Amino acid sequence: MVDSFADWLRSRDDDELRAVLAARPELVAPVPADLTALAARAATPAAVSRALDRLDAFALAVLAGVVVLPDPVRVADLATALPAPRRAVSAALTTLRRDALVWGSRASRAAPGVRQTLPHPAGLGPPAAEVFASYPIDRLTALVTDLDGELPRGFSDATRLIARISERLADPSALIEDAGDEARAALGRLVWGPPVGRVADARRPVRVDTAETPIERLLARGLLAAEDDRTVTVPREVALHLRGGHLFRDLAADPPPFATDTRARDEDTIVRGAAGEAFTVVREIEELLERWSLEPPPVLRSGGLAVRDLRAAATLLDVPEWRAALLAEIAQAAGLLTRSGDLDGEWLPTPAYDLWLRRDIAGRWTELAHGWLRTDRVPGLVGERDDRDRLVNALSESARHGSAPATRHATLAILADAPAGIPVTATAVRERLDWLQPRRGGPLRDRLVDWSLREAAVLGLTGFGVLASFARDLLDGADPESTLAKHLPEPGDKVLIQADLTAVAPGPLVTDLARELALTADVESTGGATVYRFTSGSVRRALDAGRSASDLLDMLTRHSATPVPQPLAYLVEDVARRHGQLRVGSLVSYVRADNPATLDEILADRRADPLRLHRLAPTVLASGLGRADLLTGLRGLGLAPVAESPGGGVIVTRPDARRAEPPPSAEIVRLRPPDAVEDSVITATVRALRAGEEASRLGAARQAAAKGPDGEPPRSPAVATVELLRGAVERGARVWIGYLDQQGQASSRIVEPIRVEGGFLTGFDATRAAVHRFALHRITGVTELKPE
Repeated sequence: MVDSFADWLRSRDDDELRAVLAARPELVAPVPADLTALAARAATPAAVSRALDRLDAFALAVLAGVVVLPDPVRVADLATALPAPRRAVSAALTTLRRDALVWGSRASRAAPGVRQTLPHPAGLGPPAAEVFASYPIDRLTALVTDLDGELPRGFSDATRLIARISERLADPSALIEDAGDEARAALGRLVWGPPVGRVADARRPVRVDTAETPIERLLARGLLAAEDDRTVTVPREVALHLRGGHLFRDLAADPPPFATDTRARDEDTIVRGAAGEAFTVVREIEELLERWSLEPPPVLRSGGLAVRDLRAAATLLDVPEWRAALLAEIAQAAGLLTRSGDLDGEWLPTPAYDLWLRRDIAGRWTELAHGWLRTDRVPGLVGERDDRDRLVNALSESARHGSAPATRHATLAILADAPAGIPVTATAVRERLDWLQPRRGGPLRDRLVDWSLREAAVLGLTGFGVLASFARDLLDGADPESTLAKHLPEPGDKVLIQADLTAVAPGPLVTDLARELALTADVESTGGATVYRFTSGSVRRALDAGRSASDLLDMLTRHSATPVPQPLAYLVEDVARRHGQLRVGSLVSYVRADNPATLDEILADRRADPLRLHRLAPTVLASGLGRADLLTGLRGLGLAPVAESPGGGVIVTRPDARRAEPPPSAEIVRLRPPDAVEDSVITATVRALRAGEEASRLGAARQAAAKGPDGEPPRSPAVATVELLRGAVERGARVWIGYLDQQGQASSRIVEPIRVEGGFLTGFDATRAAVHRFALHRITGVTELKPE
């Protein structure tokens, strides 16, 4: 038999304590000093509320029954009052006992703090003894007089009056019938909860013989009680009578079943569909970050990505804006995208992006999926208005919500529990989640579920509404890459170049070839196959980047499955022949050509007037424009100039890909389910709790013998202290030491000495559950502890 919640915790073995800490990780950090401190922390409102948030609807109902029924509560009493099968009630009590929300072995009691956190358990109000405690004694006397038909005799104190009211309300059937049908109907609207209602001047004095309205008749008979001037509540005894002794009208011991009328899809179809989406999202994020590495969008002053830049990204990828926002958010969550600097920064890929590109498609997708699962960012909020009516931009701090990771995990877990091959609708997921986590529900949670399902489909975690097998591996902590890789096309290094100046990539390309083709040709269409088109502008772009005609033709010859068509070779050679005939430098700027006739043509062209050109020499023109503006103007005339350095060399005008270091807060962490604590931490915490208990017990038992008259820790001569410690090392004994810290504060420690050398004692500090070094000159005394 145990007398308190703390004593019950002390009676738990190590496995049961580990189960408590694993189910309630908020109790771990910081580590409690002992089990008394653990019991106090477990009873705090915040800790109890977090534990209740994890309970399903049936476990909450059972806990409400424990709170409502008289202590201690047995399984049979709960099964009758709920009503529910005894086996289900017993299983729920086991869960509640594991979570330390109820305590006791055969009979159960609510843990401290639970009653305060459940103000209206099972939709019931407080018992009559509580709701009438605020009544003045004259109102209590009048109420008892109306209930009994005569003035109370033999007692006039409030306690006995309230006890008499509770006694009369234990069977209120006669009072309810006497109040009339209208009063009974008004009472019926509050019976199944919530038990409170709003009434004007609720505390006005009313008597049975003067009551006129149905509410007044209920107040005069104690069937309603006034909590304040505007609120009335139904006493618990009255509501239980009207409910027929049952706590719930409709209670389900199991979650809502999944719909089975939908045609199941075979596993191969599901995985292929999901793998296709996985490949697409990897390609889209790569294409987006490649563009932003060359033309990074600016960071808004308020943070985030401007609407125009989001629209440009959506146009580039040919996707809706919400999908473009999702891709950017996933890239940031995976550590591939960050902002450069604090002010006037830009959104740039990180160095991790270059490492990401070196992985295969399955490895890239795994990093993206991990980032999406753990981030608290909510892409679905992008484009909406916040509480201050400000637009929520992509990548901004406004697009965050702390419950997003937990909701994603819960949504995918429901999909994992569905029958094999059966698509699960958003409505079914919401209904099941409302049963599994009823206290966390609400409109935002419902929207998070919808967004999670949509985003999971985009990422390829689901195919046709069914969780893919490699997504199950991801949720279970296994490696999904091998499973996913089987269903992804192998990247190729060959394209089909056609005579119409197009190249067809029948599947994904290796990274180097994809980059070269993106530089040399324009993407004309995407899908199962990507079509590239070669134009004068695209070839010139490659030449501007430092490629030569021979480099381009060699690259195309190596990677073409067919001989390079003659029209393409002519195009490359023709553009290369004209490329670089003009050289642009800085005077502010100049134009140089080997053939004076070329410059004559430019000067004769009226379209060149804005360029402010004048001849310096037969082969040199000067301009008042800067070099970049002059290059743009000449290309607008249909020419193909290149930039020239002061030494006469060609300057590559294609901007280099840029990178930005992520801030320390963006460090990539290992994927871990929400609210999880590692087993090693839990084991160490249990060990520390046991050590703290032992320290408290031994400290109390030896206080009189080990402490001096002034209450100081143990004391012994310095020479004897060293000898005692060395002897304890040899015998493997435990010692109790007094120790002064650097501030001179005395403390007591239970230590298992390991060695004494160099002026220090090294040993396992059982009160701290860690190995420590103690300076010998700070040890005030030693007492050896007997093995028992």
